Amino acid sequence: MAMDAPRARLADIARQAEVSEATVSRVLNDRPGVSADTRHAVLTALDVLGYERPERLRKRSAGLVGLVTPELENPIFPLFAQVIESALSRHGYTPVLCTQTPGGVTEDEYVEMLLDRSVAGIIFVSGLHADTSADHDRYRKLIDRPLPIVLVTGYVEGLAAPCVSCDDARASELAVDHLASLGHQRIGLISGPERYLPVQRKLAGYRAAMARHGLAEEIELSLFGVEGGAAAAGRLLDRGITGLVCGSDLMALGAVRAARARGLSVPRDVSVVGYDDSPLIAFTDPPLTTLRQPVRAMSNAAAQNLVDAINGQPSPHSEYLFAPELVVRGSTGIARR
Repeated sequence: MAMDAPRARLADIARQAEVSEATVSRVLNDRPGVSADTRHAVLTALDVLGYERPERLRKRSAGLVGLVTPELENPIFPLFAQVIESALSRHGYTPVLCTQTPGGVTEDEYVEMLLDRSVAGIIFVSGLHADTSADHDRYRKLIDRPLPIVLVTGYVEGLAAPCVSCDDARASELAVDHLASLGHQRIGLISGPERYLPVQRKLAGYRAAMARHGLAEEIELSLFGVEGGAAAAGRLLDRGITGLVCGSDLMALGAVRAARARGLSVPRDVSVVGYDDSPLIAFTDPPLTTLRQPVRAMSNAAAQNLVDAINGQPSPHSEYLFAPELVVRGSTGIARR
């Protein structure tokens, strides 16, 4: 795209970047007076719309990189997207965020669009790679192109790509140990469908910890989200559970809702532990005890792995497990006698 681009193209870029045409002109002509964030927005719009950058600006970006995430209703996913985008930008890459929604554009359709844009690589966050029932050949085909990819939260055995995960099994163990230390003996687990690898690992960690404490297992699987958490927790609460280990913070909020619907107090009658430590979860009522995913470290590792692969220095094709951190707040307390 040249500096004397037709006004129609300037208008398109301005609309995409949500800035004025005058700002677009200043960026394209490399003039001062434009913030770094605004300049980045304009250059991203330029790339997304398929316009060629002026020669003087090409050195500022190494190209486009795809970032495919699930729906953004769970606040942990926007946090992953934000930190990964920032990390990629520091390396000179322009991230293209593709967010899936139920009934909307599928992961495979997003990949086709990204390939049409000639992306240099793709990072998948909690995508079909986390679903053990899905066909993972879709990722092998990308690697065979060859196209560098990195998987976040979900490991595929034998796939020639690095994976970055939080240690879900360890997270469940820490949650059970915490509740057991408070005197709880009826400790239940609620999580999403078992076909997802992170859920399978949470189940394994929970079972190992419960066996170590000599306690009987109480497990209810449901849909992810507040509603699924409320339904699963309700079934356990009706069986006399006093401690709940939850597969996500949203499920934990559903558990608190289910407890209150039964006239129970959290944490006086029921203790609840979440998972993620997503934004604002410290300000719920009560503030939620949870297992924190090290999102910043995981995101930086994912971005660095992808950039290294793009530059011809691929990382070992293995899984990088990051340790969760127990964050104790007001939703857990000593078990009542």
